[in-house]
Amino acid sequence: MHEDARKIIKQTIADVMPDRAVRNSLNELQLNGNIYIIAIGKAAWVMAQTASAFLNDKVKMGLIVTKYGHSRGPLKMFEIIEAGHPTPDENSIRGAKRMLEILESLEQKDIVLFLLSGGGSSLVELPMDGLDLEDIQTVTRKLLFCGADITEMNLIRKKLSAIKGGKLSGHLRGQKAYAIILSDIISDNNDMIASGITYPDLSTVKDVEKILKKYQIRFDRKVMSVLEKSDSYRNVSVENHVVGSVTELCKAAAEHAWELGYIPHIVTTAMDCEAREAGRWMASMAEGTYPRPFAMIAGGETVVKVTGKGMGGRNQEIALSAAMELKGKENVLLFSLGSDGTDGPTDAAGGMVDGHTAGQLEALGINIEQVLADNDSYHALKKVDGLIITGATGTNVNDVTVLLCK
Repeated sequence: MHEDARKIIKQTIADVMPDRAVRNSLNELQLNGNIYIIAIGKAAWVMAQTASAFLNDKVKMGLIVTKYGHSRGPLKMFEIIEAGHPTPDENSIRGAKRMLEILESLEQKDIVLFLLSGGGSSLVELPMDGLDLEDIQTVTRKLLFCGADITEMNLIRKKLSAIKGGKLSGHLRGQKAYAIILSDIISDNNDMIASGITYPDLSTVKDVEKILKKYQIRFDRKVMSVLEKSDSYRNVSVENHVVGSVTELCKAAAEHAWELGYIPHIVTTAMDCEAREAGRWMASMAEGTYPRPFAMIAGGETVVKVTGKGMGGRNQEIALSAAMELKGKENVLLFSLGSDGTDGPTDAAGGMVDGHTAGQLEALGINIEQVLADNDSYHALKKVDGLIITGATGTNVNDVTVLLCK
């Protein structure tokens, strides 16, 4: 079954690479003139390379801002900056400033093409007046640790940024601007992808207050002052085109499971609960009366409430919590991974477990409950060869969890 899982993973990721979707969008847009490309996100390099090959000599200059390790090398006509994720760093500021320099150098007749994918919320940043990088880093860490989901995080981040939530549009001076956006947001809330760099921000102070109250968090005075004065931003002049989604990720997994003889069931494309709960829930389906062999498939983006000081990610926590439920069962396997190839601050895409994993960990003296409490799923899974290592994939359409039963 492990070989089946590896085949499904490899083929599914190949199916959701952004190159085909980018080509299709560009074919529909029929852009003519001098084109300047700004690609931001974990899939930025592949999207930029595809667009550059399609548009050829129409591209006069390009900028790629992506996560460390996600660039695939030099690209003609493009400047490449790698920056911090999930927490912004100095290169995130550098990337944002370089982007604005390019936009401010353009003539009105030029065309701007934004290529956006998940991760952009962290990879480019320019804080609102009165704030600095350290303020944004502190806010980001608090939101990550409290268990806020990606839409809640991005709503707050928009308000503290001088370029997100559509504010970047204010730096255009009459140029035609288009955005091709690879979605990594559940339900495709398009204004939350990369914190809505090219979308109007319709959220209000009341929305901010709800999030702060929900998680019982407060920020320092200057951050709160910016949040309390924030408002919606509607004056955006970018034509947006969204391509790719977690739904396509799940459909691809279902197709390749079917090819291997499993009857696929997509149970949800909006899994957004706590990772440990998701793992137990998915593993419990092994007790179902579905005709075997079957594959239960769920897509989305779960959250991790950080209570320890270990190392791991949401997909690794899903897998490890599932291992407890699957203990002692035969012919069952569960894997969970991020389509971008990274899960949390680790080199793993996710984790894979079966009915023997829990017993193997116990034999090593490892208590799964304690490991989860310390958020140290990475080291536990590594000891039993349960990590999924893909490297940076070049795409980013959320996470997928698959339970295989024979």
